[in-house]
Parts: sequence; structure tokens; C-alpha cells
Amino acid sequence: MIWTIFVILVVLWALGLVSGFVIGGFIHILLVIAVVVLVLGLFQRR
Repeated sequence: MIWTIFVILVVLWALGLVSGFVIGGFIHILLVIAVVVLVLGLFQRR
């Protein structure tokens, strides 16, 4: 479940980065959220 959310957020971030239609700050917010989800997933596994 965590990996699915992580992958979706990274894909949305990549699409926003490539398309240029998304506000610049929103792109970085998606990246930060994806990293936080990944770190939480790693800590919950242990």
C-alpha cells in the first residue's frame, strides 16, 4: 500500500515536471510527500 502511494506520487511529480502546467511549488510538494511516505513505510516495516 505504501509503495503504491509512493509510486503514484512520484509519477504525478514526474508528469508535473515534464508538462510545465503545474505550479512549481506543487511539484516539489509532491516530491516531498513521496519521500515522507517512503520513509514512513520503511520505518513501519521495522
